[in-house]
Amino acid sequence: QVRLVESGGGSVQAEGSLRLSCAASRYRPSDYTSPWLCMAWFRQAPGKEREAVAASALGNTFYADSVAGRFTISRDNAKNTLDLQMNSLQPEDTAVYYCAAVTQVGCSATWYRTSGYNYWGQGTQVTVSS
Repeated sequence: QVRLVESGGGSVQAEGSLRLSCAASRYRPSDYTSPWLCMAWFRQAPGKEREAVAASALGNTFYADSVAGRFTISRDNAKNTLDLQMNSLQPEDTAVYYCAAVTQVGCSATWYRTSGYNYWGQGTQVTVSS
């Protein structure tokens, strides 16, 4: 069973920065280095649906419009980690952030769908105050 563990959440003031990290364990090496591995960050604010933030797949990166230019996703295959550098944070970025992963042909086409992932972390809270 693949395990994803997020870290790096916390509280910051508006315009501040945070870096989230997701450690993936129990992945078979063939799966983690597979070109069909998609890994992503989602977030869920109170009372709202879980939404995609950014994803890494097929050597490409994808971003939600709301975070493009402020957030940067990166993957370290040697360390089996997925990071999310978040700059210029705003109160509307407040949410629980989740790491997600799937190894499936074509997963990059549906990187923004929660239904496209079968492994999830437990989440880490990010709170941005004005």
